[in-house]
Amino acid sequence: MEYWESKLDLSPLRARFPALEQHDEMGRPYVYFDGPGGTQVPQAVMDAMAAYFKRANANCGGPFITSRRNDEMIVQARTAMADFLNAGSEHEIIFGANMTTLTFSISRAIGRMLQPGDEIIVTHLDHDANISPWLALKEKGIIVKWANFKVNDCRLDLEHLASLLSPKTRLIALGYASNAVGTINPIKKIASMAHAAGAWVWVDAVHYAPHGAIDVQNIDCDFLVCSAYKFFGPHVGVAWGRPDLLEQLAAYKVRPSNPNPPHKFETGTLNQEGLAGVIAAVDYLAEVGRRYGSSATLEGLNLNNYSGRRKELKQAMGIIAAYERPLFSYMIRELEKISGLKIYGILNPDQFHERCPTLAFTRQGLSPEAIAGDLAQQGIFVWHGNYYALAVTERLGVEDSGGMVRAGLAHYNTKEEVDRFLAVLKNEIKS
Repeated sequence: MEYWESKLDLSPLRARFPALEQHDEMGRPYVYFDGPGGTQVPQAVMDAMAAYFKRANANCGGPFITSRRNDEMIVQARTAMADFLNAGSEHEIIFGANMTTLTFSISRAIGRMLQPGDEIIVTHLDHDANISPWLALKEKGIIVKWANFKVNDCRLDLEHLASLLSPKTRLIALGYASNAVGTINPIKKIASMAHAAGAWVWVDAVHYAPHGAIDVQNIDCDFLVCSAYKFFGPHVGVAWGRPDLLEQLAAYKVRPSNPNPPHKFETGTLNQEGLAGVIAAVDYLAEVGRRYGSSATLEGLNLNNYSGRRKELKQAMGIIAAYERPLFSYMIRELEKISGLKIYGILNPDQFHERCPTLAFTRQGLSPEAIAGDLAQQGIFVWHGNYYALAVTERLGVEDSGGMVRAGLAHYNTKEEVDRFLAVLKNEIKS
């Protein structure tokens, strides 16, 4: 088997995504390598949101049928996300506008429990949505320390992180995976380090969620946030927290709202039609698990602790990883042949289980904006700049020169799309 080939054929799933049928004025299908900024959605998600407006469009707590349907749908959405994250119960699931809003909101509640001189650790590898909310607590006298990453392979420097821990450390905020360079952090190991020091762990799983199974009980974090629009759903933010901590935190809320978690953290009316889409997105992934769950590519995947939809979801994420990694390996190896192109992050295909299928690169003599613009003219969508991972581009020394070009694979992408991308970079971009 060639190194770019997968044992899996996920091409039938492409028909579920209407956006993949769109073409430019020359009849070329669009190539969506912009998934790190937001994935495309299956038709089932669109249908679920439309059905909500038809059958359940009402606010919460009313005695009439549409309100009762709405309330039940919200419970189903919490249950779906509890399954997706392997949470203890649906009562641990909080919804909000997006991960950034939820992090700012809950970090303020955490800040109420801290004292001047207490310490929080953030990392240079993170999206700024998991940095700025914690920096904002400096106004309360909180000390924020920065953990470095290794520039050569963009792995978090665990020795440096460990050296920052002290009896005053109260929380470590870090990403499950870097949205810029794809590095997957060893969350369980870091959680053990943090808990030994008496600190909590806040995990930004936004970038990791479409590529790997999340099990909050197994990784032993204390809080985790993600966004449904990064795993084939609508623009909805999701937070999970340990139930004892959610009980302890004093949320900023209006007086008449429910004082119990998760409700006390949900300010105002939720994006309820979006929650209907969240259910459909989770069910889509569960269907992938059912359809391909007997695949030989899942050999060695431990599913003994899961059942029902939770097992199907873990199977789905194993299937997605088994498809994406060979394709990503091919993409990396071909890019390495292009003169003047520098790729950041882990480059050994044998270690791609330690990164998501997201790559960032620069090319000598061309700005990231120019490269992204040329690709866009060919119907290929990628990002350029810092993608809010400002600390990453600053540490890599590329912020002042326009950042990097970022391309990411999802399970609906194909080798043919990768080849179109490579052809532009090899043959059509002119300095």
